[in-house]
Amino acid sequence: MNLPNKLSLSRIILVPFFAFFYLAAFIPYGKFIALAIFIIASITDAFDGHYARKYNLTTNLGKFLDSIADKILVNTALLLVVADLTIPAPYGIIAAIIIIARDLIVDGLRQAAAAKNVIIAADWWGKVKANFQIFAVGGFMLLAQIYAEGWGTGSGLLLALEILCYVLLGVSVLLTIISCINYLVKNGTVFKES
Repeated sequence: MNLPNKLSLSRIILVPFFAFFYLAAFIPYGKFIALAIFIIASITDAFDGHYARKYNLTTNLGKFLDSIADKILVNTALLLVVADLTIPAPYGIIAAIIIIARDLIVDGLRQAAAAKNVIIAADWWGKVKANFQIFAVGGFMLLAQIYAEGWGTGSGLLLALEILCYVLLGVSVLLTIISCINYLVKNGTVFKES
């Protein structure tokens, strides 16, 4: 259990805390606290990978924890902003289905590859997709608190933030689809019988 693995594990441990604060309407500015925890958890993602590569601490456990932690973090946050209609239906539901389906498909592909002793590493598309998802979901968590407080209703600044969040979400969904197709095209041979 080296430092990068501990950082990945801490990301998983932080998820119930930010979910609690997001849902706890009785806590003043709970969604801001949730967003702060989400940001801290997201930052650990950059550090664990960089540190593991720099000091040659990459392990199979680390690859597993890092991948799972990212998905739990982003998907939990996405489901929270979809559930409270910060992203209105049907857009949030469609985005969540695409993002979660992609994760399941790629995980299934990795399992099939592992059965043949092939390791499918994260690629550029997956990393860019993850960053856009973090920024998009983080933006909607911020919007959720703004809506809850009734701040800036009808203001140009709020409208600009809403447009930015929807653009980030749209790009992240598009990148999610591209990333999924890319993984399947590059690694589809794992499904071939010998």
